[in-house]
Amino acid sequence: MPKQKSHRASAKRFSFTKSGKVKRACAFKAHILTKKSTKRTRKLRKGSYASDTQAKMIRKLLPYK
Repeated sequence: MPKQKSHRASAKRFSFTKSGKVKRACAFKAHILTKKSTKRTRKLRKGSYASDTQAKMIRKLLPYK
């Protein structure tokens, strides 16, 4: 039985904490930043955690993490 491959795009975007939560970056920070408030863009710099439902899918994509 060959090894499973991890989904490379997901591997670059997500990481795991020691407790098993999935860390992710916040969305809506790539472009059109002029109309977004400074407070909002500053908040988007911080990372966030994926929801339980999303984390379940991400774990399937990254079997060896």
